[in-house]
Amino acid sequence: MRALSLIGLGLLLAGSAGAQAPKPDASGWVTLLDGTTLNGWNTTGNANWKVADGAIEASSGTGMLVTPASYTNFELRVEVWVDAPANSGVFIRCSDPATINQNNAYEVNIYDNRPDQTYATGSIVEVAPPSTPMKAGGKWNTFEIRAEGNHLTVVLNGTKTVDVRNDKYARGPIGLQYGAGVVKFRSVKIRTL
Repeated sequence: MRALSLIGLGLLLAGSAGAQAPKPDASGWVTLLDGTTLNGWNTTGNANWKVADGAIEASSGTGMLVTPASYTNFELRVEVWVDAPANSGVFIRCSDPATINQNNAYEVNIYDNRPDQTYATGSIVEVAPPSTPMKAGGKWNTFEIRAEGNHLTVVLNGTKTVDVRNDKYARGPIGLQYGAGVVKFRSVKIRTL
């Protein structure tokens, strides 16, 4: 039994050694999600993530796509499409990657119809409301999220919606959320600072 376990472990390590982490481009950006595969992402919950039309999409269940790596200081670019009733978000510096929520990570919200509009689309939930109310439904949107020390900024489609200092979370994985409606992600890139 022990010999079989050691052989299995050896095969697992050999397979892992062949897998390579994505390499940065000339400007230092690493593509985490390109819309053609879910490889390189862990999942939580039961969202029905699938590859469709050059994007990763979900339309039922609830859950997250989570990076296996943790990040501290970075710039993150995320392209996302949602329908009007969608509830989604980009979670950064997740302190518990198994059960991500706004109480253990920063949630950059994508929720046009949130009942309490204080933390609607473009906000960081429970940290900073959007300086400019934004709607994301029915079109492709680009989020540019920067975390450097305790300084966090969010830019949605060229408009800065958050510029805040907060010390709650210092490091962790990135999570892409599916909560309701139709949500699609493509071209998710990160550059460490």
